[in-house]
Amino acid sequence: MQRPNPFRWLAYAFGARLPERHRRWVLHDVTCRTWWLRHLARTAVQLTPLLALLYLVVPGPPWVRLGAIMSGAFIGFFYSLVYMVEAAETRVMKAGYPVGAAASTREARRSEQHVEARRRYDEIHRDERGRGDRPG
Repeated sequence: MQRPNPFRWLAYAFGARLPERHRRWVLHDVTCRTWWLRHLARTAVQLTPLLALLYLVVPGPPWVRLGAIMSGAFIGFFYSLVYMVEAAETRVMKAGYPVGAAASTREARRSEQHVEARRRYDEIHRDERGRGDRPG
């Protein structure tokens, strides 16, 4: 899995398609355990230049301008969260995966993690029963 360089990642954050060699990384990016944090980081990258420009250009006292851009940031992050799943699916489609690939990959990983956690739980409690230990 090859990670994009910072310039390609910046273009990717703004919605550009990455080259074929980054295909697996894109799927990882939108399906790993912290995929929603990565999504919020991309949103912050998208909003920052616009909000900075508005702060510098809009007239008025600094506290009013700051309040306005904070309100804009809140709305931007709100809409980003509302459409987070759809945005992830669009990114994997651009990378060449079928519709629903991100959601099904996340679900499969959750199932694998659940099975592994259950196996470890059973193993720990089997050892305790074998020694006669009682939990609690």
